[in-house]
Amino acid sequence: MSVIEQYARAHVISDAPPEDDRPVRVVLRYDPERDPRCVRVGLPGAGAREWTVDRELLERGLTAPAGSGEVRVWPCGRVQAVLEFHTAQGVSVVQFETKALTRFLRRTYVAAAEPVPH
Repeated sequence: MSVIEQYARAHVISDAPPEDDRPVRVVLRYDPERDPRCVRVGLPGAGAREWTVDRELLERGLTAPAGSGEVRVWPCGRVQAVLEFHTAQGVSVVQFETKALTRFLRRTYVAAAEPVPH
């Protein structure tokens, strides 16, 4: 099985001035050899970090709030979803278009030869 990598535009939500509210390029990665149950989300910038997110949690969070602890996901309106990452240093909040995350998840299910959830 091969690694699935997809770039998605997202907004990092912060208390920065509005002119800094430009989309950033986030890397979504799935490596079925490394961990078939999880995907990785790579955030850019000075605080660059890669987060591990359970695929099932990500999928549930596209339709209803899901998660606790370090990673939380919830829908934001009809076309967006929010991923919230917690550390001892603070919180990173990233807003995606739902269809980008859905497209990526579908690719991971195909790569893992699993039925694609509806």
